[in-house]
Amino acid sequence: MSAAAPPVVIVGGGLVGLSTALFLSWHGVPCLLVEQRPDTSPHPRARGINPRTMELLRAVGIEDRVRATPSARALADNSGMIAMQSLAGRQLGELRERYVMDVRTDLSERTPSPWCLCHQGELEPLLRDRARELGARLRFDTRLEGFDADDDGVTVRLRGPDGSVEQLRTRYLVGADGPGSGVRGALGIDVDGPGALGHFLNIRFEADLKAELGERRFVMAYTFAPFRSGLIPLDNNRDWLLHVLIDPDREPAGAFDERRCLELVRTVAGVPDLDVTVRGAVPWQSSAWTAASYGRGRVFLVGDAAHVMPPSGAFGSNTGVQDAHNLAWKLAAVLDGRGGPALLDTYDAERRPVAAAVMVQAVLRSRDRPRMAQEDPGPVHPDIVPDDVVWFGARYDSPVICPDGGRGGGWVRDPRGEPGTRAPHVPLDRAGVRLSTLDLFGPHVTVLTGEHGDAWAAAGQGLGLVVHRIGTALDGTALGDTGGRFADAYGVGPDGAVLVRPDGVVAWRSAGAVEDAPAVLAAALATALGRRGDDE
Repeated sequence: MSAAAPPVVIVGGGLVGLSTALFLSWHGVPCLLVEQRPDTSPHPRARGINPRTMELLRAVGIEDRVRATPSARALADNSGMIAMQSLAGRQLGELRERYVMDVRTDLSERTPSPWCLCHQGELEPLLRDRARELGARLRFDTRLEGFDADDDGVTVRLRGPDGSVEQLRTRYLVGADGPGSGVRGALGIDVDGPGALGHFLNIRFEADLKAELGERRFVMAYTFAPFRSGLIPLDNNRDWLLHVLIDPDREPAGAFDERRCLELVRTVAGVPDLDVTVRGAVPWQSSAWTAASYGRGRVFLVGDAAHVMPPSGAFGSNTGVQDAHNLAWKLAAVLDGRGGPALLDTYDAERRPVAAAVMVQAVLRSRDRPRMAQEDPGPVHPDIVPDDVVWFGARYDSPVICPDGGRGGGWVRDPRGEPGTRAPHVPLDRAGVRLSTLDLFGPHVTVLTGEHGDAWAAAGQGLGLVVHRIGTALDGTALGDTGGRFADAYGVGPDGAVLVRPDGVVAWRSAGAVEDAPAVLAAALATALGRRGDDE
């Protein structure tokens, strides 16, 4: 007989699996995460946390903790990418393309949460600890042996550290178990995309390169001859990471012993007799694909189990965290009865096209990098869209998005509260305290109205929704729109309203007042929660 488990079991305790546990627990959903490793990974790996992901970490209360990590503090002033002969040699070029929104780019008009460079090895423990604070159960040294899903739930078999197998019964299973996902394989889900792009070796090493680095504080430095590599400072001092493109047919990963790693590091540093300590070398394959489906029935895929992309642009892990954020609120709504079963179908409909589009952007950026070393680089590929469009401009197209003058996915370069897009950042004032509209969105559905949106406010309160009036704040009940930006940013007048989902995405809006606000808002809410068919 199967023992009862929390309603959601997550397989995989990497960055995205831990984020899934954190977002679910933030929504009040009991969950169990299992990870076969003994603890989180100390390897730095991903480190670029883009502004949209930082907004999500802000919402769950750990943005300040992330910015306080040693790596984030050490790399706070690092900016830009260069091409070089070697670190001690001549600089060949610099990435100065308009599509790049660098760490130093002023994004204050778009977000309260700019870029952060934080090593994955420091971020994962923060996610783990916050998830536990909110009630998530995490079990390391535990492996998924198999599962069986049916219409009512999922039977999961887990092997613990003592070798014994335990059988649990849960409502939903989330596979966050990486690019070789056993969950995806068991579901028989194929992948689509270019596939393998190259093989790399990550070498983490310690060396005193302060003299060669000088006053430069780059994010990454590329070499293209005698081999392609990317040199990444981890503390601008002694801690470094080197990505080296390798050809496994000519030189298999096993050939990269300490002597060979020292040779590669010294070549990139440009110091033949450099004193180097190699701390580890990990081979990996750069690939680009998305799963043909993001799940089946009661089993879902997130992160690298659902999509893989090259690291150029730092899109991969960020896209995975945003998958988890989208899925978590929908699971919470269905589990507590607010959402209809159709709501969970929209996870695939919304996130898979976005991941496929982001994957294309990552591939285009990867192919664009060598241009910075060319004397006459030529034009940028016309299909590359700016970083901030990728971060903030995705538009969902699914049955729970109420159309507003037409529906369609893809990128929106200047989203202004269109349904299906991220609700815009607008600076606000509450009794002298500065905040953002983004701070108003929690684990609940929110109604924003203009200062004359009394009918909408009353309708929202009648439906048990969180309501915020934004305007002059003269009567103390509205939030002060200090810059007068709310109406333009959200596409509504002073008597209009916007319905915002728990993931901060606009589900519906009305530019102004209507005759029967309660009925109109109730219908919009039913659609947003996947219940519209129940009411018809």
